[in-house]
Amino acid sequence: MENKYLSTEVSIFCKGCGHQLIAVNTEKALNKLGLSPKDVILVTDIGCHGILDKLSSTHTFHGLHGRSAALAAGTSMGLENPKKKVIVFIGDGGSTIGLQHLVDAAVKNVNMTVIVHNNMLYGMTGGQTSGLTPEGFKTETNPAGKQYQNYDISSMLSNAGGSHVRRLVGMGDFSEELYQAFKVQGFSSVEVMEICTSYGVKFNTGKKVTDFIESAGMEIKLFPEKIRAPYKQNERDIMSSLFENIEAINVKYKNKLKKPLKIIVSGSAGEGAQLAAELFAEAAVGSGLKITKKGSYPVTVGVGFSTAELIISPKDILYTGIVTPDIFVITSNDGLNHAKAKLSKMKKGLLLIDATLNPVAVDPGVEVIQYKFRELATPRSAMFLALDILLKYVPSFPAEAFEEAIANSKIGAKFNMEVLKRAEVPKK
Repeated sequence: MENKYLSTEVSIFCKGCGHQLIAVNTEKALNKLGLSPKDVILVTDIGCHGILDKLSSTHTFHGLHGRSAALAAGTSMGLENPKKKVIVFIGDGGSTIGLQHLVDAAVKNVNMTVIVHNNMLYGMTGGQTSGLTPEGFKTETNPAGKQYQNYDISSMLSNAGGSHVRRLVGMGDFSEELYQAFKVQGFSSVEVMEICTSYGVKFNTGKKVTDFIESAGMEIKLFPEKIRAPYKQNERDIMSSLFENIEAINVKYKNKLKKPLKIIVSGSAGEGAQLAAELFAEAAVGSGLKITKKGSYPVTVGVGFSTAELIISPKDILYTGIVTPDIFVITSNDGLNHAKAKLSKMKKGLLLIDATLNPVAVDPGVEVIQYKFRELATPRSAMFLALDILLKYVPSFPAEAFEEAIANSKIGAKFNMEVLKRAEVPKK
């Protein structure tokens, strides 16, 4: 049989690993389903199973540990197309880490199939106990055997409302069972019980996977089916596109920039540093320039530093972020403390810093200008004045473009534009 979906001729897994058998049977089931590889989306995450996506001829999505079900649900709901098949490959580690995602997909009855590769331990990281490790099963971290019961993932997904939930032993040909799951319009899952040949066999000599299934009371069966319509994103009908109301920025001004200019602005959270940088970026685009902006601030958002890295250029910019800036603009002590590491790397360029801040030791090649930004424009507007002064001192593009962007913004009604007009430009 030709392999249309998964290349399974040569195993990429440990010898005897059940993951290979899941791949082989998935290939058979998809062939029976008859879809084009372009109509199949395979979603994987961290774990031994995840290395299979590189051998897939379908669309693939490799996500973070435990997040494959969430990514698959979003993909399915976004497509909302019964002719597409979204399949999740997930291990026992990902199943327990992403348990809420799996349960939520079953509750909603999202149109997707989840294949749980349950080898009862963390196989990729050394054979540690997982949430699906049954009681009595020996692992690297429980050499005497696990002392408490496992999550019964299939029972949980069935109870949550999954349309088609099955548990089977990963031996022989179970492609028909996978095919039946793939046919379902709604949430389906197949938990494939297997034993890790590298660690499970080593720690549990003489035991079979069926021994632990029986002792854990996990039945090999198709759980009661629940025939109901798959989840639909009705909210989409009343939501407009996020891009509909975005107006294009027309080029109104001319610029004088001949090469890329790297600028870092650094102030305090809540004092408009990010907004000032965004309006600066808008003005640069309106002056015919290319620009990137990278914002940085603490998780707390409302306290501490707020820094933005801006690259403006007459040509395309193929990267973002700045190692060493050409210009540093600092308006607060929070900004200064955050800037010190990169400021120390400057050997030339310009430092525009508020006059209230302590003198900074910089390389002699760096021009330093201290200015009363906070006093003249108030702390919350200091960065607007600082960037306006910068454009008048280093005219890469007209300051009028920046002032117009401020005036047209929501902040414009609250900002005293006279501050910009009255401010004196430092002499060179």
